[in-house]
Amino acid sequence: MYIGEQIINPSADRLRLSTQLGVERVVLDTRPNTRLEGPDGHWDADKVAQYRRWIEGFGLGVECISLDLGSFLLDCVHEPERATARAAKMRADIRAASAGGLEMLKYNVQMVGITRTGRRRGRGGVLESAFRAVDYSPEGDRAHSYWGVGHPGGGARGADIAVNATGTTEALGQVMATDIPGLSEPQVWSALTRLVEEIVPTAEQVGLRLAGHPHDPAYPKGGLNGVEHVVGSIEGMERFLDLAPASAVHGINFCQGTVAEMATDPNPYVMDAIRRIGGRNRIFMVHFRNIKGGYCDFSECFPDEGDVDMAEAVRTYRAVGYSGILCPDHVPASDLDTARERFFAFALGYTRGLLQAV
Repeated sequence: MYIGEQIINPSADRLRLSTQLGVERVVLDTRPNTRLEGPDGHWDADKVAQYRRWIEGFGLGVECISLDLGSFLLDCVHEPERATARAAKMRADIRAASAGGLEMLKYNVQMVGITRTGRRRGRGGVLESAFRAVDYSPEGDRAHSYWGVGHPGGGARGADIAVNATGTTEALGQVMATDIPGLSEPQVWSALTRLVEEIVPTAEQVGLRLAGHPHDPAYPKGGLNGVEHVVGSIEGMERFLDLAPASAVHGINFCQGTVAEMATDPNPYVMDAIRRIGGRNRIFMVHFRNIKGGYCDFSECFPDEGDVDMAEAVRTYRAVGYSGILCPDHVPASDLDTARERFFAFALGYTRGLLQAV
């Protein structure tokens, strides 16, 4: 295993900092990926290769880039013709990614944003992104959820992330649940099935792995605002994998924080998930983060202070044969570190120390 960073539209200086922090490989999010597109709106293999070589020029390897689903999953239910057009673009982008020298793409199955209800004060007064189902309000959702490539606090001076708001290009088709007719469990599974059927065969043809991120957070039983989060449990992740059970390119972006959010007792649940998903060799990359709390009541904290034993997690990944990337993710916010560089540096150093110790 090795440390890596997930960076949004990095500058040259940000990449130099990554190398100075000991990062070996990076996960890149450039959505909506216009810098990779040709005149026809599809990714251009030469532009992908040029971007990859630019990153490699800093001494970094490219672990993967984010595939932009746009509103495909929503459109499968409510705008099927638009979903058909998007599917064609995703297949073309997968082919260009492979031709441009990439080995993996990641994607997120969120349709209504990564729901949060507010912030809580953490260590030294930092602000931790939080979800407490009983406190839910549309106003809190709109203000505090993660929208597309935006993060709560995005747009602050020096930040590397976009202004975080619905209705922007950066929201990438994610909408407020109150703005759509709803998404039942059968509808969501139908959309996910179509997604896998549309993109996995193309990825198999070109030998490129696809890492899907589970629903964040696990919603209360019966959903929230008429929307179900079906990939919000170990069983949901397993069912998602079983949509293409024999495919070696269909796997999970194992967000450890998201998995921890699925249980009232996160630590044993996370270890069980690592064993079950990792035992199938379907953990393709890891978001190595921690939370305080659990199912329907948690906040996102520094990795050393949450309810998941991070050292035990590293040992468990190793036990199932996982040898890939560990990326810090969703560190708290502070006016003392608006670009989050020091907080990510702390998380990277902590992760490096665990790898050396374990």
